[in-house]
Amino acid sequence: MSEVAVPEVRTVDEFAAQPEEYKTAIRKLVRSHAINELYGAQVFDEPAIALAPTPYAKWLTCRVAMEEYGHHVRFKEFGLEIGIPEEELMPGGPKRPLSIFEFPMKSWAEFCVIKLLADLAEILQVEDLLHCSFHPLRNLARATMPEERFHADFGKQFSAELVRTEEGKAAVQAAIDAYFPRLPPFFGRDNSPNNAIFRKWRIKLRKNEEMRADYLRRAQALVEELGLRLPEVTTVH
Repeated sequence: MSEVAVPEVRTVDEFAAQPEEYKTAIRKLVRSHAINELYGAQVFDEPAIALAPTPYAKWLTCRVAMEEYGHHVRFKEFGLEIGIPEEELMPGGPKRPLSIFEFPMKSWAEFCVIKLLADLAEILQVEDLLHCSFHPLRNLARATMPEERFHADFGKQFSAELVRTEEGKAAVQAAIDAYFPRLPPFFGRDNSPNNAIFRKWRIKLRKNEEMRADYLRRAQALVEELGLRLPEVTTVH
């Protein structure tokens, strides 16, 4: 792909004057975040409040759910501002939510593992937007990141609490075995044309395969810190 002069797009007004390929790529990312933040809150975070074993756990789970709904609201409002139709920013529109949300969560241990591992994956995605050439999206990523880090730390701390007992350790390991294989495909295919366009315009910095490899290293270290193991997975290239 030939090199292009990548602008620093500082305002929504400047965004409107950018090439169509640039605007389409930005809208694709914003649309995905708006849809998936809402869907994840609906199928995982809000139902987990009932699964939480103590008032303290319920309180923090309520905070997680509130913040995930808040991420949807931020990305939806931003999407409307840059010209995305409202129906495209909601589940049920033309874009389906990610397959990681199809997991049939039934237990507190499963929710803790989802926060531990899926929110780590989301952190990597947001990291790649922190230096995005579109400054309003960069700023939105920077505002979102502390909450994403809290959600991942929530998963780590409650998982660590569970593994103190043999029963809890077995439950967390079973949840990792069931859920983790869904996560490597979250980063997309190797040599992705969409990713190439994101990198061309400095919307993202890394290739999908680079992000996936980084994720697998971080996830393995995190799980081993808990005295557990990641299952073997076959990644899609």
